[in-house]
Amino acid sequence: PSPLDIQKQREARRRALARKRAKEQMQLRTPEPVEGREHIHVQTELYLEEISDRIIEVDTECQTDAFLDRPPTPLFIPAKTGKDVATQIEEGELFDFDVEVKPILEVLIGKTVEQALLEVMEEEELAQLWAHQRAYAELRNAELAEVQRLEEQDRRYREEKERRKLQHMQMLQKQKETTEKIAARAFAQRYLADLIPSVFNNLRESGFFYDPIERDIETEFLPWLMTEVEETLERKVLGRTMLDSLICTVVEKRLDAFSHKPLADQTEAPAEEPRPTDAAPQVAGETDAAGQLVAEKEETEQVVAEEQPSRHISFQLEESDQAGTEDLETE
Repeated sequence: PSPLDIQKQREARRRALARKRAKEQMQLRTPEPVEGREHIHVQTELYLEEISDRIIEVDTECQTDAFLDRPPTPLFIPAKTGKDVATQIEEGELFDFDVEVKPILEVLIGKTVEQALLEVMEEEELAQLWAHQRAYAELRNAELAEVQRLEEQDRRYREEKERRKLQHMQMLQKQKETTEKIAARAFAQRYLADLIPSVFNNLRESGFFYDPIERDIETEFLPWLMTEVEETLERKVLGRTMLDSLICTVVEKRLDAFSHKPLADQTEAPAEEPRPTDAAPQVAGETDAAGQLVAEKEETEQVVAEEQPSRHISFQLEESDQAGTEDLETE
């Protein structure tokens, strides 16, 4: 950059710093006095200058040659403003040292002696306070030790009391548990005395406890017997059905024969009278059919007679089984 630009930047920086200082000074102004009073301005700096509320600002510009060594900045000495006022005091006009210094010395000596006496009294008082404090500390420590001993003794008594109470409660609890166990055992014995037989009876009635012979009869013999009886009854029913059908057939044939026979006798009687042989075979056939019917009826009656004893035997077996089960229940 050119020297002019550098100079302008420096001037701008300097102006910014000046504005910043002025703003800070304006912000740090002394607050306004209260009503009825005013501030007194006192000069405390080394150089006398006029004090004003507004700072005088002057802008100055200068042109310097480029690339020249800058001389050191001179010390700032503000210009003198205002008027100087002086007062002449001759020797002996103000005071006589020997006369004026005597009361001051008396006061100083009196204050020194008084301060010394106060310090001595304070030291004695502090010594007495320390003695009292030591005695109080000893007494307090002794009382604290006694209190700690009593507290420890009380704690031991309390712990012993709690331990004894706990032991007593445990003993009562054990006694209660023992009595409850005894009562529960007695109740269980009394309850189970009737429960076990009833349970066994119920189990026996339910079929969990059974006689092997009775179970064998119930599971093997009785089903076989029932099947045999059913087969016999079926054969009986079949025989009766066949007998009924045969009887119906014979009756129908007889009815047809008797219904058509008179007509044949009227038409053929004169010519066939000397033939007794034809009627004889017919009568023989009828007698044979009647004999077969009688034989079948006798067989069916015999089968029924045979079934009745078997049914009687089955009833006897059932009664014997019931009697055996009743004997087992009573046992």
